[in-house]
Amino acid sequence: MDALGTAGITLGFIGMVAIGWLLRWTGLLSADDAKPLNVLIVYIGLPALVFQSIRTATLEWDMVFIAVSAWIVFGATALVAWGTARLMRMARPVAGGFILASALGNTAYLGYPIALALFGEEGLARAIFYDIFGTVGAMLLVGLLIAERFGRSGGRRVRPAQEILTFPAVIALGLALLLRGVEIPVLVSDWLDTFAKLVTPLIMISVGLTLRMGSLQEHIRPLMALSGIRLVLAPMAAFVVGSVLLEGAGALDQLVLSAGMPSMMLTLVIGSRFGLDTGFIAAAILVTTTLSVVTIPVMRLLMG
Repeated sequence: MDALGTAGITLGFIGMVAIGWLLRWTGLLSADDAKPLNVLIVYIGLPALVFQSIRTATLEWDMVFIAVSAWIVFGATALVAWGTARLMRMARPVAGGFILASALGNTAYLGYPIALALFGEEGLARAIFYDIFGTVGAMLLVGLLIAERFGRSGGRRVRPAQEILTFPAVIALGLALLLRGVEIPVLVSDWLDTFAKLVTPLIMISVGLTLRMGSLQEHIRPLMALSGIRLVLAPMAAFVVGSVLLEGAGALDQLVLSAGMPSMMLTLVIGSRFGLDTGFIAAAILVTTTLSVVTIPVMRLLMG
Protein backbone atom coordinates (compact mmCIF):
# COMPACT_ATOMS: atom_id res chain seq x y z
CA MET A 1 0.00 0.00 0.00
CA ASP A 2 1.35 3.44 -0.94
CA ALA A 3 1.46 6.55 1.25
CA LEU A 4 -1.81 7.82 -0.22
CA GLY A 5 -3.61 4.62 0.68
CA THR A 6 -2.22 4.76 4.22
CA ALA A 7 -3.47 8.34 4.59
CA GLY A 8 -6.90 7.22 3.39
CA ILE A 9 -7.17 4.65 6.19
CA THR A 10 -6.34 7.27 8.81
CA LEU A 11 -8.81 9.77 7.35
CA GLY A 12 -11.52 7.15 7.60
CA PHE A 13 -10.87 6.82 11.33
CA ILE A 14 -11.06 10.59 11.78
CA GLY A 15 -14.45 10.52 10.04
CA MET A 16 -15.67 8.08 12.70
CA VAL A 17 -14.54 10.49 15.42
CA ALA A 18 -16.56 13.21 13.68
CA ILE A 19 -19.65 10.99 13.79
CA GLY A 20 -19.28 10.63 17.56
CA TRP A 21 -18.87 14.38 17.97
CA LEU A 22 -21.95 15.05 15.83
CA LEU A 23 -24.01 12.59 17.88
CA ARG A 24 -23.07 14.51 21.01
CA TRP A 25 -23.53 17.94 19.39
CA THR A 26 -27.06 17.03 18.24
CA GLY A 27 -27.98 15.67 21.67
CA LEU A 28 -28.66 12.15 20.42
CA LEU A 29 -25.90 10.88 22.71
CA SER A 30 -23.91 12.40 25.58
CA ALA A 31 -20.35 12.11 26.87
CA ASP A 32 -21.59 9.60 29.47
CA ASP A 33 -22.65 7.27 26.65
CA ALA A 34 -18.96 6.70 25.90
CA LYS A 35 -18.65 4.60 29.07
CA PRO A 36 -20.75 1.60 27.92
CA LEU A 37 -19.01 1.76 24.55
CA ASN A 38 -15.66 1.49 26.32
CA VAL A 39 -16.90 -1.56 28.23
CA LEU A 40 -17.88 -3.28 24.97
CA ILE A 41 -14.48 -2.48 23.47
CA VAL A 42 -12.34 -3.66 26.38
CA TYR A 43 -14.31 -6.77 27.37
CA ILE A 44 -15.66 -8.04 24.03
CA GLY A 45 -14.26 -6.46 20.87
CA LEU A 46 -10.54 -6.29 21.64
CA PRO A 47 -10.27 -9.82 23.12
CA ALA A 48 -12.03 -11.23 20.05
CA LEU A 49 -9.63 -9.39 17.73
CA VAL A 50 -6.52 -10.57 19.59
CA PHE A 51 -7.73 -14.17 19.84
CA GLN A 52 -8.59 -14.46 16.15
CA SER A 53 -5.32 -12.88 15.01
CA ILE A 54 -2.84 -14.76 17.20
CA ARG A 55 -4.43 -18.21 17.03
CA THR A 56 -3.55 -18.57 13.34
CA ALA A 57 -0.46 -16.34 13.15
CA THR A 58 3.10 -17.47 12.38
CA LEU A 59 5.22 -16.61 15.43
CA GLU A 60 8.93 -15.75 15.15
CA TRP A 61 11.72 -14.93 17.63
CA ASP A 62 12.03 -11.35 16.46
CA MET A 63 8.64 -10.71 18.06
CA VAL A 64 10.33 -10.96 21.48
CA PHE A 65 12.77 -8.21 20.50
CA ILE A 66 9.89 -6.13 19.15
CA ALA A 67 8.25 -6.28 22.59
CA VAL A 68 11.53 -5.33 24.29
CA SER A 69 11.93 -2.41 21.89
CA ALA A 70 8.39 -1.27 22.69
CA TRP A 71 9.29 -1.01 26.38
CA ILE A 72 12.43 1.00 25.61
CA VAL A 73 10.45 3.42 23.45
CA PHE A 74 7.80 3.73 26.17
CA GLY A 75 10.41 4.51 28.82
CA ALA A 76 12.14 7.15 26.68
CA THR A 77 8.95 8.96 25.68
CA ALA A 78 7.44 8.81 29.19
CA LEU A 79 10.61 10.34 30.66
CA VAL A 80 10.65 13.15 28.08
CA ALA A 81 6.92 13.77 28.59
CA TRP A 82 7.35 13.95 32.38
CA GLY A 83 10.15 16.51 32.01
CA THR A 84 8.12 18.53 29.52
CA ALA A 85 5.07 18.56 31.80
CA ARG A 86 7.20 19.94 34.63
CA LEU A 87 8.76 22.61 32.42
CA MET A 88 5.32 23.71 31.20
CA ARG A 89 3.89 23.70 34.75
CA MET A 90 0.84 21.66 33.82
CA ALA A 91 -1.91 20.99 36.33
CA ARG A 92 -1.60 17.44 37.68
CA PRO A 93 -4.69 15.98 35.93
CA VAL A 94 -3.44 17.46 32.63
CA ALA A 95 0.16 16.34 33.28
CA GLY A 96 -0.95 12.76 33.91
CA GLY A 97 -2.91 12.69 30.67
CA PHE A 98 0.01 14.34 28.87
CA ILE A 99 2.46 11.64 29.97
CA LEU A 100 0.13 8.75 29.12
CA ALA A 101 -0.94 10.14 25.74
CA SER A 102 2.70 10.88 24.85
CA ALA A 103 4.11 7.49 25.83
CA LEU A 104 1.27 5.13 24.83
CA GLY A 105 0.41 4.78 21.16
CA ASN A 106 -2.70 3.52 19.41
CA THR A 107 -0.94 0.27 18.53
CA ALA A 108 -4.14 -1.77 18.52
CA TYR A 109 -7.12 0.10 17.07
CA LEU A 110 -5.10 1.94 14.44
CA GLY A 111 -1.92 -0.14 14.48
CA TYR A 112 -3.57 -3.48 13.72
CA PRO A 113 -5.50 -2.53 10.57
CA ILE A 114 -2.59 -0.50 9.15
CA ALA A 115 -0.12 -3.32 9.89
CA LEU A 116 -2.42 -5.81 8.18
CA ALA A 117 -2.85 -3.55 5.16
CA LEU A 118 0.87 -2.83 4.79
CA PHE A 119 2.56 -6.07 5.92
CA GLY A 120 -0.10 -8.77 5.78
CA GLU A 121 -0.82 -11.43 8.43
CA GLU A 122 2.84 -11.62 9.49
CA GLY A 123 2.90 -7.88 10.09
CA LEU A 124 -0.34 -8.09 12.07
CA ALA A 125 1.18 -10.75 14.37
CA ARG A 126 4.19 -8.49 15.01
CA ALA A 127 1.87 -5.55 15.68
CA ILE A 128 -0.07 -7.60 18.24
CA PHE A 129 3.13 -8.57 20.08
CA TYR A 130 4.22 -4.91 20.15
CA ASP A 131 0.80 -3.96 21.45
CA ILE A 132 0.12 -6.68 24.03
CA PHE A 133 3.62 -7.26 25.44
CA GLY A 134 4.74 -3.68 24.90
CA THR A 135 1.99 -1.06 24.96
CA VAL A 136 -0.61 -2.93 27.02
CA GLY A 137 2.02 -4.25 29.42
CA ALA A 138 3.42 -0.74 29.92
CA MET A 139 -0.09 0.67 30.35
CA LEU A 140 -1.01 -1.84 33.05
CA LEU A 141 2.29 -2.08 34.90
CA VAL A 142 3.35 1.59 34.73
CA GLY A 143 0.60 3.67 33.11
CA LEU A 144 -1.97 2.92 35.82
CA LEU A 145 0.52 3.97 38.50
CA ILE A 146 1.10 7.26 36.66
CA ALA A 147 -2.65 7.83 36.39
CA GLU A 148 -3.10 7.07 40.09
CA ARG A 149 -0.33 9.52 41.05
CA PHE A 150 -1.53 12.43 38.91
CA GLY A 151 -5.30 11.87 38.92
CA ARG A 152 -8.17 12.66 41.26
CA SER A 153 -8.95 9.03 42.06
CA GLY A 154 -9.58 9.51 45.77
CA GLY A 155 -6.68 7.32 46.90
CA ARG A 156 -7.60 4.33 44.73
CA ARG A 157 -4.76 1.80 44.82
CA VAL A 158 -3.45 -0.08 41.80
CA ARG A 159 -2.33 -3.71 41.77
CA PRO A 160 -0.35 -4.05 38.52
CA ALA A 161 0.00 -7.86 38.58
CA GLN A 162 -3.72 -8.29 39.12
CA GLU A 163 -4.53 -5.73 36.43
CA ILE A 164 -2.40 -7.40 33.77
CA LEU A 165 -3.53 -10.95 34.57
CA THR A 166 -7.20 -9.95 34.44
CA PHE A 167 -7.00 -7.66 31.41
CA PRO A 168 -9.31 -9.24 28.81
CA ALA A 169 -6.92 -8.86 25.86
CA VAL A 170 -4.13 -10.58 27.82
CA ILE A 171 -6.46 -13.47 28.69
CA ALA A 172 -7.46 -13.71 25.03
CA LEU A 173 -3.80 -13.82 24.01
CA GLY A 174 -3.11 -16.67 26.45
CA LEU A 175 -6.10 -18.65 25.17
CA ALA A 176 -5.05 -18.06 21.57
CA LEU A 177 -1.56 -19.42 22.26
CA LEU A 178 -3.00 -22.48 24.03
CA LEU A 179 -5.45 -23.19 21.21
CA ARG A 180 -3.05 -22.74 18.30
CA GLY A 181 -3.66 -25.56 15.85
CA VAL A 182 -7.02 -26.43 17.42
CA GLU A 183 -9.90 -26.21 14.96
CA ILE A 184 -12.56 -23.75 16.05
CA PRO A 185 -16.13 -24.26 14.79
CA VAL A 186 -16.94 -21.95 11.90
CA LEU A 187 -19.96 -20.56 13.71
CA VAL A 188 -17.82 -19.52 16.71
CA SER A 189 -15.07 -18.12 14.48
CA ASP A 190 -17.56 -16.02 12.50
CA TRP A 191 -19.10 -14.81 15.76
CA LEU A 192 -15.69 -13.70 17.06
CA ASP A 193 -14.89 -11.99 13.74
CA THR A 194 -18.09 -9.97 14.03
CA PHE A 195 -17.14 -8.69 17.49
CA ALA A 196 -13.57 -7.96 16.36
CA LYS A 197 -14.83 -5.71 13.57
CA LEU A 198 -16.71 -3.54 16.10
CA VAL A 199 -13.55 -2.37 17.86
CA THR A 200 -12.36 0.43 15.59
CA PRO A 201 -15.70 2.20 14.93
CA LEU A 202 -16.79 2.00 18.58
CA ILE A 203 -13.59 3.48 20.01
CA MET A 204 -13.52 6.29 17.44
CA ILE A 205 -17.14 7.20 18.21
CA SER A 206 -16.27 7.11 21.92
CA VAL A 207 -13.49 9.64 21.32
CA GLY A 208 -15.91 11.87 19.42
CA LEU A 209 -18.43 11.73 22.27
CA THR A 210 -15.77 12.75 24.81
CA LEU A 211 -14.08 15.46 22.75
CA ARG A 212 -14.49 19.08 23.87
CA MET A 213 -13.45 21.58 21.22
CA GLY A 214 -12.54 24.06 23.97
CA SER A 215 -9.69 21.76 25.02
CA LEU A 216 -8.01 22.25 21.63
CA GLN A 217 -7.71 26.02 22.18
CA GLU A 218 -7.04 25.84 25.90
CA HIS A 219 -4.11 23.42 25.60
CA ILE A 220 -2.59 24.28 22.23
CA ARG A 221 1.05 24.37 23.45
CA PRO A 222 0.89 21.08 25.41
CA LEU A 223 -0.83 19.42 22.44
CA MET A 224 1.92 20.56 20.08
CA ALA A 225 4.60 19.24 22.44
CA LEU A 226 2.72 15.96 22.88
CA SER A 227 2.41 15.50 19.11
CA GLY A 228 6.15 15.96 18.70
CA ILE A 229 6.91 13.31 21.32
CA ARG A 230 4.33 10.80 20.09
CA LEU A 231 4.67 11.18 16.32
CA VAL A 232 8.33 12.16 15.88
CA LEU A 233 10.42 11.19 18.90
CA ALA A 234 8.83 7.75 19.43
CA PRO A 235 9.43 6.41 15.88
CA MET A 236 12.96 7.89 15.87
CA ALA A 237 13.72 6.07 19.13
CA ALA A 238 12.24 2.88 17.69
CA PHE A 239 14.45 3.13 14.62
CA VAL A 240 17.59 3.48 16.74
CA VAL A 241 16.64 0.59 19.06
CA GLY A 242 15.37 -1.63 16.25
CA SER A 243 18.52 -1.14 14.18
CA VAL A 244 20.44 -2.76 17.05
CA LEU A 245 18.01 -5.49 18.12
CA LEU A 246 16.26 -6.59 14.93
CA GLU A 247 17.37 -8.33 11.78
CA GLY A 248 15.51 -7.78 8.55
CA ALA A 249 13.96 -4.66 7.09
CA GLY A 250 10.41 -5.95 7.51
CA ALA A 251 10.64 -6.27 11.28
CA LEU A 252 12.27 -2.83 11.59
CA ASP A 253 9.62 -1.23 9.39
CA GLN A 254 6.91 -2.78 11.55
CA LEU A 255 8.58 -1.56 14.76
CA VAL A 256 8.88 2.03 13.54
CA LEU A 257 5.30 2.02 12.27
CA SER A 258 3.91 0.73 15.59
CA ALA A 259 5.99 3.22 17.58
CA GLY A 260 4.72 6.11 15.46
CA MET A 261 1.01 5.52 16.06
CA PRO A 262 -1.05 8.42 17.50
CA SER A 263 -2.10 8.49 21.15
CA MET A 264 -3.66 5.35 22.59
CA MET A 265 -7.46 5.32 22.71
CA LEU A 266 -7.56 3.48 26.04
CA THR A 267 -5.82 6.41 27.75
CA LEU A 268 -9.27 7.97 27.66
CA VAL A 269 -10.67 5.04 29.66
CA ILE A 270 -7.79 5.25 32.15
CA GLY A 271 -8.19 9.00 32.46
CA SER A 272 -11.88 8.65 33.25
CA ARG A 273 -11.19 5.97 35.84
CA PHE A 274 -8.53 7.92 37.75
CA GLY A 275 -9.78 11.49 37.39
CA LEU A 276 -7.35 12.82 34.79
CA ASP A 277 -8.40 15.61 32.40
CA THR A 278 -10.37 13.54 29.86
CA GLY A 279 -11.10 16.60 27.72
CA PHE A 280 -7.36 17.09 27.23
CA ILE A 281 -6.82 13.39 26.52
CA ALA A 282 -9.60 13.33 23.92
CA ALA A 283 -8.09 16.41 22.28
CA ALA A 284 -4.67 14.71 22.26
CA ILE A 285 -6.13 11.64 20.60
CA LEU A 286 -7.86 13.74 17.95
CA VAL A 287 -4.85 15.97 17.23
CA THR A 288 -2.31 13.14 16.99
CA THR A 289 -4.68 10.99 14.93
CA THR A 290 -5.28 13.89 12.54
CA LEU A 291 -1.56 14.63 12.22
CA SER A 292 -0.84 10.94 11.66
CA VAL A 293 -2.56 11.30 8.29
CA VAL A 294 0.70 13.02 7.32
CA THR A 295 3.27 11.43 9.63
CA ILE A 296 2.45 7.76 8.94
CA PRO A 297 2.77 8.09 5.13
CA VAL A 298 5.98 10.12 5.64
CA MET A 299 7.36 7.31 7.79
CA ARG A 300 6.56 4.83 5.03
CA LEU A 301 8.35 7.00 2.48
CA LEU A 302 11.45 7.45 4.68
CA MET A 303 11.64 3.73 5.44
CA GLY A 304 11.44 2.97 1.74
